[in-house]
Amino acid sequence: MRDLKHLQYFEDLLQNANNDLVKKARADGKVCAAFVCENTPEPLFNLGNCFGVRLFAPNTGSMDVATYYMTSFLCETTRALLERAIEGGFNFADCVIAPDGCTMINRCIENMELLKAVESGSDRFFYEHMELPFKADENGVRLMEVQCRNHILTPLSEVYGIDVSDRAIRDAVREHNEICDLVNRIGDLRKDRRPRITGYEYAVLVLSTYVCPKYLLKDRLSETLEELKEREPDDREARARLVVTGSEMDDPEFIRLIEECGAFVCADRYCFGSLPGRKRIAMNEDEDALTQVCRHYTYECQCPRQMNMEKFYGRKAYINEIAKEYLADGVIYDQVKFCDPWAYERLSGSTALREEYGYPVLSVDRPYNIRSSSGQMRTRVQAFIESIEIKKLREGKAGTGGKA
Repeated sequence: MRDLKHLQYFEDLLQNANNDLVKKARADGKVCAAFVCENTPEPLFNLGNCFGVRLFAPNTGSMDVATYYMTSFLCETTRALLERAIEGGFNFADCVIAPDGCTMINRCIENMELLKAVESGSDRFFYEHMELPFKADENGVRLMEVQCRNHILTPLSEVYGIDVSDRAIRDAVREHNEICDLVNRIGDLRKDRRPRITGYEYAVLVLSTYVCPKYLLKDRLSETLEELKEREPDDREARARLVVTGSEMDDPEFIRLIEECGAFVCADRYCFGSLPGRKRIAMNEDEDALTQVCRHYTYECQCPRQMNMEKFYGRKAYINEIAKEYLADGVIYDQVKFCDPWAYERLSGSTALREEYGYPVLSVDRPYNIRSSSGQMRTRVQAFIESIEIKKLREGKAGTGGKA
């Protein structure tokens, strides 16, 4: 397929957390609210004169300093974030708002605060630490609402004068939904047997919507969608169609590696992915806007932090539904090294998807920066794809999309 017109532009945005669009938004006089977890309601960081960016640490090398403060047994994502903060890579942020998504992210942000690692140059800079519900129920919604009001809305309003009214929240959700609609319309093209977009290209587009001001992305996303409608797909189908699911993953190079082995990543259920992270938020005029946003994030959450049995089993059923919808031949279950919540989830999830739903599953732990062990990972992915091809030959099928 011919190259996408704006792909290089989007790729360049992902080379630095303080990318050109972040710089432009700050030059426009906007306040930058940084956050670190998919479980925090994203539209609340895009109210009025504020824009939100989710922190990530592209091109991470050594994490020795962060390891000194956090030990080598904590997940590489949080160590990479702390290392980048100490390097000065997040000094564009006007505040950092973090939930207790896991003990490791807590420790990461606490170290940033204690070390004064993020220096925006503003005497109004602040940190906030939120509590999140462990269950998807109405009590969890109420907890989320109180936490968002106390740790997002109130400080943004009192410190920076951000409009946090019901109307401002609805406007932010409307902008959020516009981006989600664009992302999902592009993502639906992956359902074709001969798709017009690669999994790598899609991962680049989706990641940019988390780490850049949304209002500055809309035009190029719209242009890309129109371009894809006219793009001619490759003549041959991929050797295997794979769902990638698992923990925090902000490195499209992992998706590129998989596709260089001949597969096509047809669906992305991981932190920083579009499923369910880019599901539009349904709103009505009868109920408080904040409550509706908090209910969406409480019930749509697919993170193993939620421990009620409905969610525990529902996460496996959700992957099965995605795999069927996107015509997947197999599943790669990934966990960033030393991530505790996803370590347990990867074991139970890969077992259930293999034994109960009948999918070939490759279960891997990976470094935060895949380039540090790409050879080993490439070998495992190639072997997995070959095993799927052998299975297809034995069954005499082009693909089962799950249990036959």
